[in-house]
Amino acid sequence: MKSSTRQKIGSIALVVENYDDAIEFYTRKLQFTLIEDTPLGNGKRWVLVSPPGATETNLLLAQAASPEQLNAVGNQTGGRVFLFLQTDDFWRDYQQMKANDILFIEEPRIEAYGTVVVFQDLYGNKWDLLQLH
Repeated sequence: MKSSTRQKIGSIALVVENYDDAIEFYTRKLQFTLIEDTPLGNGKRWVLVSPPGATETNLLLAQAASPEQLNAVGNQTGGRVFLFLQTDDFWRDYQQMKANDILFIEEPRIEAYGTVVVFQDLYGNKWDLLQLH
């Protein structure tokens, strides 16, 4: 008899320049929840943020600790969209993000799969705001 396996992605590490600036951006501008901010010693912290209502995956904000990590800040995917923020109300969230001065790099568009727009975080990482049909 085969046992049932259940896995999930618990966290995705996002390299940032500064913990506090990143926390400020994600919690104030994107309305994410600060799940945890635990000091680990030597200036390192375990910082988790999550979109409102999310129950599975969190972002682990990881402050760059070397020159090569610092070079990756804002470009962890070579300029491609990195993360996909799915919503149950695209226009509500789009308007709220505009009011919070989020930088959109295009106009919203309707695709076969849903309504989408690309925005950037404080470091220039590209995200999709997406409501699936």
